[in-house]
Amino acid sequence: MLFWGVLLGAFVLLFVLGRMGLPLWARVFAGLVLGGVAGILFGETAGQAKPIGDGFIKLIRMLIIPLIVTTLTSGMIALGDPKRIGSLGLRTIALYLFTTSIAVFIGIGFAILFKPGFGVDYASVDSTSAITERLDQAAAAKRSAVEQILDVIPDNPLAAMVNGDILPVIFFSILLGVAILAAGEKGERFGQVMESAAESILKLTQGVMWLAPFGVFALMCWVLGTQGLAVLVNLGKLAIALYLACIVHIFVVYGGLVTLLARVNFFKFVRGMADAMSTAYSTASSSATLPVTIGNLTKNLGVSRAVAGSVAPLGATINMDGTSIYLGIVSLFAAQAVGIDLGAADYIAIAVTATAASIGAAGIPSASLFLALAVLSSFGVTSEQAVLIIALIFPFDRLLDMMRTLTNVTGDAAVATTVAKWEGELRQPVREPETA
Repeated sequence: MLFWGVLLGAFVLLFVLGRMGLPLWARVFAGLVLGGVAGILFGETAGQAKPIGDGFIKLIRMLIIPLIVTTLTSGMIALGDPKRIGSLGLRTIALYLFTTSIAVFIGIGFAILFKPGFGVDYASVDSTSAITERLDQAAAAKRSAVEQILDVIPDNPLAAMVNGDILPVIFFSILLGVAILAAGEKGERFGQVMESAAESILKLTQGVMWLAPFGVFALMCWVLGTQGLAVLVNLGKLAIALYLACIVHIFVVYGGLVTLLARVNFFKFVRGMADAMSTAYSTASSSATLPVTIGNLTKNLGVSRAVAGSVAPLGATINMDGTSIYLGIVSLFAAQAVGIDLGAADYIAIAVTATAASIGAAGIPSASLFLALAVLSSFGVTSEQAVLIIALIFPFDRLLDMMRTLTNVTGDAAVATTVAKWEGELRQPVREPETA
């Protein structure tokens, strides 16, 4: 009875904090702290809160497929006029996909180096389902590479959605968005329906996320009641791995693009984009940073307004390198925590799923929470294990999201500068940033 009294009191407090207008991340952090304290104090008794966490899990699982279908489709529609997919468009999209693909593997590499998931034991969560997933994974591993590639093409898109087959759903959603664009005026109404559906699912997502503090409290009660405080060390390793991976990606990948292809001094590039990078880090929003990004590109780097005005907004939609790095790290964190030995096919599946899913990430609040769930399911992590892992990370997501956004905006600027050079739309020499 004492535990349930504490739980009720904590829920009332979290509700009051919500009514007071406290930001979601702060309320989730409060839920994390309160749940952790309750879990440590009550030990195994805290496991009684698990059904509440299970309810939160089911709500999130409910949203995964609708989010992927609507946001990926509307993300492709956001490309706008099909004529944009010409020389400039193809080069831009190719560069964005190239850097995003590399970002996933950089994230995976740093996760292998730091091993943030070792010491976290989630292998016992929903063990029956986990065994089934492992058997399915082993059977899939015996299939040829060609067969696994063909599996990405769904025989029945609706069946793939019902079964939660993420890669086929992503493949279909991207093709559907392209087809709506290609249909021109005849596809506009359907496109509007998909964009309206994306906005509606977004509102539903916001409603579910309002409940996140309560779900995190219940899950943390259960986790820390059995795992103890040692799990916080793992979160520190994950954060360090993410920051270092993003820094390496910025200096090596973006530095390479700017220096080797655009023929611009990278340190001048960084100075020229300093305002946009600092705005991105503080707001954690690529969209909110977009005016600053375009202004820095045109005034400080000499990129023509035509290129900056088309490449940067496109990047805010489909360039999510920071998110891809995050997904790679979280995937390895989950595999290490659950005890899954990943093979080459698994790494490819993670890379493909993360790259494709990140295209629709821009307009989703707490996007990485849902995208990570989709990616984790691609290599044998059960839904229960996946949400438990994300619930553990989510309270700290604001700090992680700031670095992810800085990476994304820097990538938008690097690609815009490179494309401007190729298109002959880059003024030389590059100007120093203006001072007030």
